[in-house]
Amino acid sequence: METSRIVIDGTSLTCSQVTRTARGDVAIAVAESAVERATAAWRVAREVAAAQPVYGRTTGVGANRVVDVEWEDADAHGLRLLRSHAAGAGPLVAPEIVRAMLTVRLNQIAAGGSGVDPGVLQALADVLNLGLLPPVPVYGAIGTGDLTALASTALCLLGERAWLGGGADGGTAAGPGFTLRSADALAFISSNAATLGEAALAVTDLRELLDASIVVAALSLFAVRGSEEPYAPAVQEACPHPGQQRVADAMRTLLAYDQPTPARIQDPYGYRAFPQVHGPALEAAAYAEDTITREINARAENPLVDVAGRTVWHNGNFHTAYVGLALDSVRAALFQTMALSAARLGTLAEPSFTGLYPFQGATEASSGIMILEYVAHSALADVRRLATPAALGSAVLSRGVEEHAGFSTQSARATTDALGAYRIGLGCELVAAVRALRMQGRAPAGGPLRAAFDMACGVLDARVEDRPLDTDIASAADLLPRLARALRQATAPPGTTPPQDGPVVPRPLPAHDPQ
Repeated sequence: METSRIVIDGTSLTCSQVTRTARGDVAIAVAESAVERATAAWRVAREVAAAQPVYGRTTGVGANRVVDVEWEDADAHGLRLLRSHAAGAGPLVAPEIVRAMLTVRLNQIAAGGSGVDPGVLQALADVLNLGLLPPVPVYGAIGTGDLTALASTALCLLGERAWLGGGADGGTAAGPGFTLRSADALAFISSNAATLGEAALAVTDLRELLDASIVVAALSLFAVRGSEEPYAPAVQEACPHPGQQRVADAMRTLLAYDQPTPARIQDPYGYRAFPQVHGPALEAAAYAEDTITREINARAENPLVDVAGRTVWHNGNFHTAYVGLALDSVRAALFQTMALSAARLGTLAEPSFTGLYPFQGATEASSGIMILEYVAHSALADVRRLATPAALGSAVLSRGVEEHAGFSTQSARATTDALGAYRIGLGCELVAAVRALRMQGRAPAGGPLRAAFDMACGVLDARVEDRPLDTDIASAADLLPRLARALRQATAPPGTTPPQDGPVVPRPLPAHDPQ
């Protein structure tokens, strides 16, 4: 059961919790174990820096790593670093992404590998609880550290920049004062928290939309009197991909109350190959969520403070190739399954499939749902464009010292945008499926599919005369999370409470890279 309080301990943060913190009214607390862990790392970092060179603490950064910071300049060095790096550009990112970033960075510091002053833990928690936001422009990161976003955050903590929000007018506001020591400047900003925060939001939404897609596909199948043969256990056992089997299991559950005679010996691919196309999307989503969860709880710091060894390690854990590649794979799979949704929408406009007038028109000459196909394919075109792998880019920066980038930041942003388009396309299919069933005078006999149909009928306009359908599309898109929850409840093992943070269908997926 969800509570209104999340305790940050540096080890157990989930993508779902990041999403709740970013979007909901949730209080943030810091575990005592997190403070102890961060304090130990802070002490070791100071001890080691007093005895040997440590990147960013006693040296410059990037190509300036070979330049030592003179002791008389040490106090000013960190502040100069923050000021010079707080130089993002473009429009500000969405507030929920900024809150997700703050949550992830708080958890990373709590993991005890950065060596940042432990006082920053409570400062960040206070910022979240007060509803404050640092200004974070969209451009400035390429997957090797969200330096501009976190430098801007640091300047807000220091009082050099005003926080956004927190007041009744939503304008700028003062925040909790915190003195970030000069030596901690690089350690604070050397993180991919903004990228990971957006990625956590994206995979949470992705899981929800993919689950809702199964419900919508089942309604469409019922509307066209499709065959359930493709979902038979014998078929799935013959080609036992876990994601494919999960889809087929869920479809059988949804259709269990109805045993209609199929209208055709074989249906188009949108129905017949649905498990084979949607299954990979489920597996890609599961891998991406596993990858991001591992990252947001990792001590992926450079330098990494090793408390047990009482030393620091210079390393490449700042590179988020795993995250970028996982999200690239997600978008490719998302396009494939969205193409099937658009194909099913096409059948719902065909009299030979629905028994209705063309486009489900009120009369033979009416346009009916004709425009839904245009909207869906417009959205599909965006998903296809956004499916281009961000990892195909590269960069050589800082006088050739930093000669590679995975562009996971761009991959996360593309995934967010692709999900928005996917939601619209799926909403179009839902409108068409429900309208077809209403015009046919049919409804599922019972169970979760009937519950989903009744939910849709409760929010979708029943009128069939030609009229604007934009409100219908928006209402259908807004309904998708409720459909996902209905599937979760229907497919949870008997006697158990449907998990809030796990997959809605109980069949487990292996942790492997779908690439």
